[in-house]
Amino acid sequence: MAYTLFVMPQAWQEMKALPGTMRQRVKREVDQLRENPQPSQSKQLQMAASGVVLYRVRLDRWRLVYAVNETEQQIQVLAVRKRPPYNYDDLDELLEQLDP
Repeated sequence: MAYTLFVMPQAWQEMKALPGTMRQRVKREVDQLRENPQPSQSKQLQMAASGVVLYRVRLDRWRLVYAVNETEQQIQVLAVRKRPPYNYDDLDELLEQLDP
């Protein structure tokens, strides 16, 4: 069963600002999350009390950060960041973006 996918406005802006080839790779990865929200290259970051689990997928030096809600079958793309310098310090802020 396919998940419902939402891209948060901040993540959408970050995706649009990516270099062309990386933008296409990120879009393909986001589309694939609908069918497989936990691909083999994903890593779980943190679990929220609301049953939402944060993951990241590494694409070269870029990180795609997203939340999976298994009970509602939803995926929310929260951020697309370059590492380094990104160090996941804003995970709590990203969680605050999620709908209660």
